[in-house]
Amino acid sequence: MPTTPKTRIDLGAGVTLTRAIPYTLSDGTTVLSDHYYPPASFGPVNPTLLMRQPYGRDIASTVVYAHPAWFARHGYNVVIQDVRGRGGSSGDFYPFRHEARDGAETIAWLRTLPESNGRIGMYGFSYQGATQLLAAAERPEGLQCIAPAQTAADLYSGWFYHHGALRLASSLGWGLQMLREDARRLNLTEASNLLEAAWRDVRNQPQHLPYAQHPAITDPALPSYVRDWFAHPTPGPYWSDQDISRRADQIEIPALHISGWFDPYLNGSIQAFDLLRNHAATPHARRHQYLLAGPWTHIPWTDRAGDLNLGPEALLDTDTLLLRWFDHWLKDAGTWTGIPPVTHFVLGPNTWQTAEDWCSDLTQPFFLHSGGRADSRKGNGTLTLAEPTTPEPPDLFVYDPEVPVLAPGGAQSLPGSFDQSALESGNNLLVYTSAPLGQPLQILGFPIVSLYVSTSAPSADITAKLIRVLPPGCDGSARAEFICIGIARSTFLFGPGSGINYAPDTLHLWQFPLEATSCLLAPGERLRLEIAASAFPLYDRNPGTLTPAAEMTYSNCTRSTHILHHSPEHPSAIILPILNSEPAIAPPNR
Repeated sequence: MPTTPKTRIDLGAGVTLTRAIPYTLSDGTTVLSDHYYPPASFGPVNPTLLMRQPYGRDIASTVVYAHPAWFARHGYNVVIQDVRGRGGSSGDFYPFRHEARDGAETIAWLRTLPESNGRIGMYGFSYQGATQLLAAAERPEGLQCIAPAQTAADLYSGWFYHHGALRLASSLGWGLQMLREDARRLNLTEASNLLEAAWRDVRNQPQHLPYAQHPAITDPALPSYVRDWFAHPTPGPYWSDQDISRRADQIEIPALHISGWFDPYLNGSIQAFDLLRNHAATPHARRHQYLLAGPWTHIPWTDRAGDLNLGPEALLDTDTLLLRWFDHWLKDAGTWTGIPPVTHFVLGPNTWQTAEDWCSDLTQPFFLHSGGRADSRKGNGTLTLAEPTTPEPPDLFVYDPEVPVLAPGGAQSLPGSFDQSALESGNNLLVYTSAPLGQPLQILGFPIVSLYVSTSAPSADITAKLIRVLPPGCDGSARAEFICIGIARSTFLFGPGSGINYAPDTLHLWQFPLEATSCLLAPGERLRLEIAASAFPLYDRNPGTLTPAAEMTYSNCTRSTHILHHSPEHPSAIILPILNSEPAIAPPNR
């Protein structure tokens, strides 16, 4: 469309910026973008890096990336665009719904600009990662590579839900954040005030019951997307129509997937890597999928994760890494040649390793044992390499939805690794701990729990948390360092298609993976497994009734008793994907 010429702003070192360049999409929506131009020494035409995001194009994800001017100084046109309905762009914002077509049309337009040589790459994390995957599935001409970070190919299982349980803290918190701009754009004063108050009160955001009727999201004049997320607790077309979970075979370009061990979308990033590595459109695309798994939270990518100091190697220069990636695919520089498919940060020694695959095929089960009192770390729960050979009394604990077991990051579900010792003091969870290891134990991939459990509730959750216990310090205390967690809801695990009819007070095998990790336990350290029925507010609470979790109140929930068996007939275990083939501890005499 014809536009009024805009002045280029000098940013120094030969880089210039033109703000708010409009482009009209095919449905009449106008999107605005800021365009950064490289120094004249790179010539009149150059490749383009595109980021499409909903947070204001001037921010440009600089919380984790270098400023766009830095990339421009290295010979790229850099375009930061407000997606429809956000920032300066017109239209209505509904997360994910329009990003495939809008992204493809933007790429087609950018290729027509006089400064473009027709070669496009995309970058960005979180929502900006999803805009890349969705645009790539449209196969736009000129898009030659992407670098999606901390995002999801499958929105249901990689972004919002985990084996049927809502990722409550992140989903509600992000929803409130997004709706704040919608309320301002729509001049909804009362709704805006409620959203601002809820946004500031982070600790109490997930406390409102029922959370599907949180007063900050229920104004009918607001967009419905947050309410829609809560109204769709099972997989289905609502989710798959907005993601690439069924469109991987339409993506035909290389991708660098960046993830964080303590990021809420860790599963989403790994699923995207696996999905495209196995199902992308061409052998070339399948061969050139890469995973960088760092030790980071969602924001920032640094050497601290919770109260854990990750050491200097965690301060990876991801900007220079991205430059090598784009130089290789957009400038034919050969700067990515020979890079292994997987680069992962090993927790413990806090070093980087490379691998051909990110999940080990070698497994080691650790079996649960106790004298019937595994409740809390004061109890007698143990992990050993030996299966139960004689009868053992089961372990029992009570789940109370009004007093849930808290998430690894406490009442605010803070991201990262925290000492779990205080949380392990309650009798509302079970704790199983190994003897000190006699040699290193390296884990890479998804730990899987295999638990024989009966519950008194018609609907129930089981959570499992993997812990690394350090040797006691000078004060005699032993730090219990969080590694990873998983959850399964009975309505999901034993739902339609499972072939199992779940019933209360009936023994069932609960088998499900935890989130992935790369961790090396040193000799003298111990492995610990926590079992509970909640990890609030990381996940929503199960009412223990057939009431949907999103509609739970204190009047429609119930307490329940959980019984975990570990006997010769029902050997409960955690199965670890390991890299070293020798047993980590000698089986004890039982």
